[in-house]
Amino acid sequence: MEAINLLPADTYIVKNATILNNESRLVLTKLYQPIIGSVAVSLYFTLWSNLDTSQITSMEYTHHNLMAIMRIKLEDILEAREKLEAIGLLKTYLKKGSINNYIYELYSPLDPEEFISNPILATTLASNIGKVEYEKILNFFKVPVTLLDGYEDISSSFVDTFEVSDALNISDTRDIRKVKQLDLVVDEKIDLNSLLGLIPSEILNHRSISKETKSLIYKLAYIYNLDETELSELVRNSVNEKRIIDKDLLRNNCHNYYTFEHKNTTPSLVYKKDPEYLRKKVGDMSKKAKLIYTFETTSPYDFLSGKNKGVRPSKSDLALIENLMVDYDLTPGVVNVLIDYVLRINDNKLTRNFVLTIASQWKRSNIKTVEEAMKICKKENRAKNQERVITVKKEKKPDWFNRNIEEITASQDDIAALEASLKDL
Repeated sequence: MEAINLLPADTYIVKNATILNNESRLVLTKLYQPIIGSVAVSLYFTLWSNLDTSQITSMEYTHHNLMAIMRIKLEDILEAREKLEAIGLLKTYLKKGSINNYIYELYSPLDPEEFISNPILATTLASNIGKVEYEKILNFFKVPVTLLDGYEDISSSFVDTFEVSDALNISDTRDIRKVKQLDLVVDEKIDLNSLLGLIPSEILNHRSISKETKSLIYKLAYIYNLDETELSELVRNSVNEKRIIDKDLLRNNCHNYYTFEHKNTTPSLVYKKDPEYLRKKVGDMSKKAKLIYTFETTSPYDFLSGKNKGVRPSKSDLALIENLMVDYDLTPGVVNVLIDYVLRINDNKLTRNFVLTIASQWKRSNIKTVEEAMKICKKENRAKNQERVITVKKEKKPDWFNRNIEEITASQDDIAALEASLKDL
């Protein structure tokens, strides 16, 4: 997709594609905010507040107005918008011109049950807030059990209360408002047909696999980074006695497999590649610009795989990448530069402590873009390659070393006395 430079003068209109209510606010704050952050949720609420009294559409506003209301930079608004789009809360439409015009279409958050059933969202939420807080949120949304022992259901049915008379034929519901939600769009990183081909039909009824089940398998493969072979075993172990995949069991099996392989850690959502606002502007076709573009648009996983000649990165290398992006908050492009730099100067070895030492320095230096990372690498290389001044330690010579010593000739009497002494010895 072509990068569009968002400007303060660009206008936008908000369109409500769904029905929003107080329950939506609660779900956004408790379930979505720990994943996408407070700025993204604040942007959603601000766009919501732009709607007219009918909650359908808004007036035309400028992004400068949005910056003034939220008190944040334009690049922060762009990043927040991308998070809302990625997680299924917003669709963005653009009409280009001397001043670009945007339409921001709001969608409802998933209800709590759908959110918790989504493996990507539930796993990431648990990873971000911890097990204890996750359990608290689950309990918050649970419906309390009502004890009905001794009670009888005496509710009236529709036919007991109402009688149908002659009715008009009214069936056109095309433009009636309803709750609309967007599903997460993830890369189909596995070949589902190949995966299912590894499971005999005697074990799994292939015709029983619904569109919903396929979507779940793709999401599990994405969040846990599983290949066809790994996932086929997990699917096989999740088939019930009716030869149908038990979706809850499959989710649990994938989670348990991942946590076992990664020492009880759970995956986190991070930027797959550099956000648009951190990228170098398109137009420069130099060799350096092409290298920068590669760093910016390649995920660290794919970049490291390329360095490994296509071989999947080791678990320790993947854990290191996650540390750099999550704990040190480095962007994917900067992580790629760091990986490339360390491999060049460290004999193709990603020594963990060495990498994290450099990452700490870059974090303190507030390195955000690929160009900044490349500059600091060049500076370090220049310092290392400077010719060292070798100083030779000079030995201190005795005082007499360079002194002119006068030659003294012995007299005949001195010689006769010396010979007499030698005879006595």
